[in-house]
Amino acid sequence: MKFFIDTANLDQIREANDFGILDGVTTNPSLMAKEGIKGHDKVMQHYVDICNIVDGDVSAEVIATDFEGIVREGHALAELHPQIVVKVPMIKDGIKAIRYFTEKGIKTNCTLVFSAGQALLAAKAGATYVSPFIGRLDDISFDGVELIQQIVNIYTIHGFETEVLAASIRNSMHIIKCAEAGADVVTCPLEPILGLLKHPLTDSGLEKFLADHNK
Repeated sequence: MKFFIDTANLDQIREANDFGILDGVTTNPSLMAKEGIKGHDKVMQHYVDICNIVDGDVSAEVIATDFEGIVREGHALAELHPQIVVKVPMIKDGIKAIRYFTEKGIKTNCTLVFSAGQALLAAKAGATYVSPFIGRLDDISFDGVELIQQIVNIYTIHGFETEVLAASIRNSMHIIKCAEAGADVVTCPLEPILGLLKHPLTDSGLEKFLADHNK
């Protein structure tokens, strides 16, 4: 399973990359705004800066919601760097645009997916990645991990090559559950990834080893 970090913070991206387990990055307008990245030129340069840190795919989201606008913005993003994946919303014109980009050889990430039906449409259109938002489903009392299992099962049965990218990850247990469900990728902030390192028995065991060594 691939690990992507969901942020626009360059320091956190560098930390995750130095950790040695980072496979890519996902971003969105909210994450850009959180880092104070404003203005078209600065946002575009920031995407390039991210690509220069990591070796894997970097999802960059379009703002437009109409077909022509999505295509125009998607081309501009794809031309920034070979690692850019155009992130497109799960809407009718978004699916049309994903098919267009697929035929042009441009990678896509279909975002804001909340059902198996939506994931099926994204795969039919040729999306490189589909991003079910499991944390937001959990927030409204639906089982987000169950959706991951359902999508993985459908894709396996029908031989779709679209990768299931579990998004809206809230904690380390989400990562484990998505791995068990067969997700190809998880994307999350740095904290849940680092949380996988932690276990009280590891801490106490190391403390005992060091104490015995000092004796």
